[in-house]
Formats: sequence, C-alpha cells, structure tokens
Amino acid sequence: MSVSPRPPDASMTRPYRPPLAQVLQTLGSHVLSAAHLPGDGSLTVGEPVVHDPDDPLEERPGCVLLAVGSGADARDLVRQAAALSYHAVVVKDRGTDLGPAVEAAGQARIALLIAPQQIPWRQLDALLTAAISGPGAVTTAYASAGAGDLFAFANAVAATIGGATCIEDPQGNVLAYSNVPGQEIDEIRRTGILGRRTPQRPTNRTEYSRVFRADGPVRFDSLGPGHTPRLATAVRAGAQLLGFIWVLDGTPPVVPGAMRLLDEAGRVAALHLLRARDPADQERRHRSETLRALLDGTTSASAAGARLGLPPGSRVAVAAFAPADPAPEPDTVMAGVLDLVGLCCETWHPQAVCTTGWGRVYALLPVPPGTPPSRLARAAGDAVTAVRKSARLSLYAGVGPVVAGLGEAAASRRLAERVVRVLADAGGEPVALVSDERVRARVALLDLVERGDAVEQVLEPVRRMLDHDRAHSTTHGVTLLAYLDAFGEAAKAAAELSVHENTLRYRVRRLQELFDVDLADPAERLVIWLQLRLLHLRGEL
Repeated sequence: MSVSPRPPDASMTRPYRPPLAQVLQTLGSHVLSAAHLPGDGSLTVGEPVVHDPDDPLEERPGCVLLAVGSGADARDLVRQAAALSYHAVVVKDRGTDLGPAVEAAGQARIALLIAPQQIPWRQLDALLTAAISGPGAVTTAYASAGAGDLFAFANAVAATIGGATCIEDPQGNVLAYSNVPGQEIDEIRRTGILGRRTPQRPTNRTEYSRVFRADGPVRFDSLGPGHTPRLATAVRAGAQLLGFIWVLDGTPPVVPGAMRLLDEAGRVAALHLLRARDPADQERRHRSETLRALLDGTTSASAAGARLGLPPGSRVAVAAFAPADPAPEPDTVMAGVLDLVGLCCETWHPQAVCTTGWGRVYALLPVPPGTPPSRLARAAGDAVTAVRKSARLSLYAGVGPVVAGLGEAAASRRLAERVVRVLADAGGEPVALVSDERVRARVALLDLVERGDAVEQVLEPVRRMLDHDRAHSTTHGVTLLAYLDAFGEAAKAAAELSVHENTLRYRVRRLQELFDVDLADPAERLVIWLQLRLLHLRGEL
C-alpha cells in the first residue's frame, strides 16, 4: 500500500533569506548603507534582532543585529556578533568616527551597516523585516500588495479602511489611487487623478503642513460642496518624507478604527514607496542628502565615505554656486538647477556629488593627485555656463581649497562660500578659486570678520567718528575708507565717491581735526583701515 507524501508545512520550510545587497538596494542608502560589506554582498541575511546592551547576546546564525545603545565604539559588539554567526551589525550614525568598528568588521568578516540617527530603531526594525520577508509573507492587512506595486497597495488600503485612497509624493504628485467599486470620490480627487497632481487650493499649504507635522493620521472635515471629509497620514523613513496617503470618508463611510488602520498603512507604505522609486534618481538623492549632512556636521567622515563610495581620506574640494542676482526664494531657484550642476560635476569625476542648502548648490569634487587648480576652475566654469545657457540663470561659483579627507570638506565649503561672497561684492568674473590673487586677500578679511576679533576693540577715534555719522547722517567713515583704499590718492578716492578732488581733501582734513585721527602714524593708519574695511564687510559702514 503506497502512502502519498505529506506536503511540507511552514515549519518544515527554510526561511527566506535574501542577499544583503538586495536588502540594501530595496531600502536605499538613506535608510541603511554599508560601511563594510564582505565580498560582493551576496551573503544572505535573516530577520533583524534587537539587542539590549544590558542583555547577553544570543546566537542567531545569519541574522542582522540592531546594536541599540552601542555607543561610539562598537568594536567588541561587532566581534562578538561575528563569533555568534550573525551576518550583519547595524549601528547609528551619530557623527563619531566609525573607523575602529569598520576595521573590526573587516577582520571578523561581518557586514557593518549604518543607519541615520533620526530613524527610530522600531521603524528600522519594521523596514528591515519587510525588506527581508519572503514573497507571500503575511504580516499585515496590506500584505496582499506586492512590494512596490502602489496601485495594488492603494486598493488594499481602500478595501481595508473603506474609503477611496490616493498616494502622493512629497510634492503632491499623484503616484497611485484606488478603484474599489462603490467608493465615491469628490471633484478634488477626480481633478487630481486626471492631472496626476493635487489641484491648487487656498488651503493646500495649511493641510499639508498639518499632516507633515503630525505624529500620526489627521482628519479633515468637509469645507463645503465638492469636498469630502478625508483622513491623511505622512509616510516616512526616519526623518525622510516619502509621501502622503489620503483616504476619503464619504459614501460609504470608513470603518471603525480607520485612524489606527491608516497609521499602520503609513508604516507599511514606506517600503512600497522606497521600492517604487527610480533607482538612479533614488541613489542620486541619497548621495545628495549624505553630502549635506557631511557639510553641516551631522554625519562622520567614515559614515559619509561609506554612503558616497569614497575613502574617508580622499582628496576633495567643495565648490559653491549662488545666484548672481537676488532671488525671493533662493533655495527653490537653486533646487531647480541642482541636476544640471550635478551632471556637469559628474563629467569632471563620476563620484562627484551635489546638494542644495542655504540658498546655494554645493559640489563635492574628488581631486586626483597632480590635478592642476585650473582644471577645478574650468569644471566650475562649465557648470556656470551650462546653467546660464539652459536655465537662463547667472551664477557665481567659488572653489574651496583641496583638503586631505572628507572630514575637512566643511572647511573647504566655508572658504568656497567666502569666494562667492567676494565675487558678488566685486562683480566681474563669475568663477574663482580661493587661491586666486583677485579674491584671496578679501577672503582672508572675511575670515577676520567671522572671527570678530579685529572689530571688537574699535579705536577711540574710529568709534567717535562712526557715532557722529550715525547721529548726524554724515559719511566721514565712508570717506576715510575710500581715501585709505586709494593709498591717499585724492583724485582716485574722489572719483570713487563721485565728489570733487578738493572736496575730498577738505573732508579728510576735517575728520582728522574732529576725531583726532592720526594718519601720519603707519600703525594707526593700518588699524583704522582694517577696522573700517571689516565693518564695511559686516554691513555696518
């Protein structure tokens, strides 16, 4: 008598374990990036394990260890995890040097992964679990939608919550919408679907800001005819806003507990939005965010190097680009030319990366040994030319010094910004290196301005002169600065001030008498000129 073999149940099947490289690609570098990856990333990983530093570490072969509270030095934990057969350890990027932990991971042949400090461990655990879970793994009411299939996910949300659903990106572009029979939509939703973008309304900014700032789902009541009440939640991966989910509460009404279900949908949606993004654009955006964090000091050189694919000791220079003409919203203007500047910089070096911030575009330019400075100026000039021709926007570009390591990139950026400021004040050529003789002296003066030391103790004659100018609307300070700038040449100073030469001479004699200014003393003459020049750069003269 033959017996048919019993099909294996779930307990008899091996757990699905994807390659680590696949998990990293799914989540993106602003969720997880590799500081050290053994081999080619083909090693497989199992479920994440949250480790409390006060508890003993258990053996979990192939799993990913979330090193909660590991502190700046995770070397011992990395070695211990490798000894207990973990395949990867995740640590937070808190701006400290991760070099020792990277070295330990290399010696132990275990992957060391970095997560941004802003991402909560709970959310990281959920994202990793979703990325590692195999096909068909049922973990939530929305698991019927394949990862990255936003239309299927929108239908799953609509069916679960009971209202027509729309998924948007952070700019309000419609990415997907539900089509569950019997769920009505209003005119605003209909217009948004047809135009693939939420229609402009006076309340848009207020509504989106409220959803963005809320800790969970938000409800909006009807504002009148054609506007159905709706629920909304923001979708995030840590501090990164990925998009919004909007659910109409019309006919029929949403189910009891809709706010809780929408909160769950928002957490699940993060993985769908991450997988639905274009990989090239996603990677460029993540690199841009990493550069901004490096420049403002919120990430370490080792963590930034891991995300940018550059050794922490790479020779780099930072170029700063700013609009030549005042703009009401410079951040918006520069965001519009970021890609164009980025393409030009990638032509210079394939690992160049650009970001926006503080009304400027910044480019991190890897500099191979032996590169002449003129080539850096030419690369920045090519970007300025391309933006002027394509976007009809004039830019100033300053290139900071070449520094020996990503940890010094912020210093290169500061000097690049000073070059831009000098160019804007002087007019003329739009591009300069920090070492150019036409800007280097003024850049040094700006350094003194930022330190503030040279103008904290203003000479008594200078103080009395400036007090008189403020009280009587006179221009003795401006007159004396022009005279000293011209090395005492009355004709040149008079032309600068658009006055007669004899008038200029009279004013200089008069201010010497009024304020006891001794221009015959070389030391006093130098200090007076320096203090007036620095006050002018600070906008106080």
